[in-house]
Amino acid sequence: MRKGPWRWCWRRGGPGRPPKPRIIGSTIKAQVFIPLDKFNNVIEGEPINLLPDELEALRLVYLEKKTQEEAARLMGFSRGSLWRCLDSGRTKLVKAIVESRPLILIS
Repeated sequence: MRKGPWRWCWRRGGPGRPPKPRIIGSTIKAQVFIPLDKFNNVIEGEPINLLPDELEALRLVYLEKKTQEEAARLMGFSRGSLWRCLDSGRTKLVKAIVESRPLILIS
């Protein structure tokens, strides 16, 4: 089990600047949240994947009540990049709830 912050980054090839690693300050376990209907039957659907940086941004801003500037500094990138992570994470969460689709937390 990891102790303390760790770095996470998509590895992509091709032209352009390589992505900057993001500092993830909490230990995230891969989990799946599966929606149930009122009779406790599993609702099948294409899963939505929530990335570690999106989860960390949501945790810092909404659970720990950090400002976007503080959260971006803790994660090691710009406030604009943090805003994009928050927007993407919120969109995925709402889509999973509204469309009753499974949500996968990737570690």
